[in-house]
Parts: sequence; structure tokens; C-alpha cells
Amino acid sequence: MIINFARIDDRLIHGQVTTVWVKEAKAERIIICNDAIYQDDLRKTLLKQAAPPGIKVNVVNIDKAVSVYNNPKYQQDTVFYLFTNPADVLAIIEKGVPIKSINIGGMAYREGKTQITKAVSLDKNDVDAFNQLNDLNIKLDLRVVYSDPSIDFIKKINEIDIA
Repeated sequence: MIINFARIDDRLIHGQVTTVWVKEAKAERIIICNDAIYQDDLRKTLLKQAAPPGIKVNVVNIDKAVSVYNNPKYQQDTVFYLFTNPADVLAIIEKGVPIKSINIGGMAYREGKTQITKAVSLDKNDVDAFNQLNDLNIKLDLRVVYSDPSIDFIKKINEIDIA
């Protein structure tokens, strides 16, 4: 499997993803990796329907994502991984999927999270996972849209006290 792009965006497949990021990814398949969404048949159906024409979409749990990555049948497939959170990215990397860079595009504000940019809000678990990804030398690329300048994500996290 050839990993062309990986992104955290808790809205998953939406306008920016279908019109910009899919083109930048140059991948034939979007793989959404999340255990909870994998269990939600309605959400899986809606996500597959939101895919741009010509792009296959699979919704898998973390273990299946690892299994599919290691299946020789998919060795030449080009993929665009989509995640809702950094803990899932960390889990898949720790299980052997070699993601080298992750684009952070959107993590919505919810109670208990601290807003660090217009599009990204984090809690302590998110910060811990991002710090572990940084320790593994995974490039953390904070950009909502392709034309945005890349921001030093760890510096941004360290500017804000998240308890």
C-alpha cells in the first residue's frame, strides 16, 4: 500500500476534502480509520456517499487498517488516510503502518477542549498523542486548506496551557 497522504479532520469527507485534498493526495482510495465509526453503519454509508467520483472509500477500525496495509493484495494501491483524532494515528503507526507526515486540518471545539486555532481544539489526550507522534519524528503539518502556510504544531501546542 502506498500512503500518499494522511489527515486528521473530524468532519472527515466534506467540501475541502473532496475538492482540494483528494486532488493533492493523488490517491485512488480514502481509508477512514476509527473504531467507533466502523461500528456505525449509517455513518459509514453516508461517508461512502460523500466520496468524490472515482474515489473508493473504506471505513475500517484500527486493527483492520493495519491488516489491510499488510495485505499484499493492496500493495500497489494509493491511499489517503483520514482520521478524527491523533490517538488513532498513533495507534496505527505503533502497529507498523509507516505514516511519516500527518496533516492536521480540523478538530472541532467541544466541552473539555481548548481552542488553539480557528479549526483545531485539543484536550490533554490529544496533546499527549501529538507529543508522542512528534517524538516518533512524524511531521505534524497544521493546515486547514492547502494554500495555508504550514505552522509549527508543537510550538503552537506549547504556547497554550492544556491541563
